[in-house]
Amino acid sequence: MKYQNVHQGQALRDLERAFKNFLTIPKRGFPKFKKKGKKDSFYLEGSIKILQGNYIKLPKIGIVKTYEILPSVPVKNVRISKRAGNWYISFKYDDQYDNRSNPTAKERDVIGVDVGINLSATCSDGTTYANVKAYKQAKKRLTRYQRRVNKKEPGSKNRAKGIKKLAKLHNKVADIRADALHKLTTWLAKNHSTIVIEDLNVSGMLKNHKLASAIADCGFYEFKRQLTYKCEWYGSELIIADRFYPSSQICSHCGHQQKMPLSVRTYKCSNCGFEADRDFNAAVNLENYVSQ
Repeated sequence: MKYQNVHQGQALRDLERAFKNFLTIPKRGFPKFKKKGKKDSFYLEGSIKILQGNYIKLPKIGIVKTYEILPSVPVKNVRISKRAGNWYISFKYDDQYDNRSNPTAKERDVIGVDVGINLSATCSDGTTYANVKAYKQAKKRLTRYQRRVNKKEPGSKNRAKGIKKLAKLHNKVADIRADALHKLTTWLAKNHSTIVIEDLNVSGMLKNHKLASAIADCGFYEFKRQLTYKCEWYGSELIIADRFYPSSQICSHCGHQQKMPLSVRTYKCSNCGFEADRDFNAAVNLENYVSQ
């Protein structure tokens, strides 16, 4: 009975948050009842214990084996969710048991990072990271799988199989993008004392229907989110330049400012004749933003 009350209490807290979002956040819809097969997840708390290696003991369920080695920490609660046919577990514990904060030796004091579509990131030291474009690479297969699902009878086993296959491909796309972002943000946070990025208006950029798909495939928001907490882990400082700072329009050599249409990929200064790649010039300006 105690376990059931705890579970119901969390459900009521989730419902309260859903109604608050509906009443305070624009365009947030009315809360919907949870349905089996759509965002399957459940919450547990109580006598939860992580055993040696990759085993965790859950109330009512028992001992569960995981693919990854779990940290030996006291667990407060867990949330178990299903995605693309696989089950995932996330758990909460006190900060005092978190040993991930580990300041590292830095190779460079300040680095400016300009994120983009063609290149995931261009850094002021000349380093570039290619955009994996995971969604673009899988777009044809996603379209084909979606078309097959639409042709199958609703509620049939074949349709369920098609949905599972489509979900696995979507999950693979998300994993490829997340892996590339994790490698980039970890390298930046570990090896640089101060990192300067732009405050991009992602929601406004997505209104450009010609570039919306490519922008969404870059994961600009996720890049900023990962960099924020990793800078805390590795003892770095993250500086976010003002949204209206014209990093692409300023000459990094003489400081002259001129208009730069998006189609122009090389910066040619009309004042001093300096020429550089548009993204590299912006990255150098972001590095110089600290000293302004």
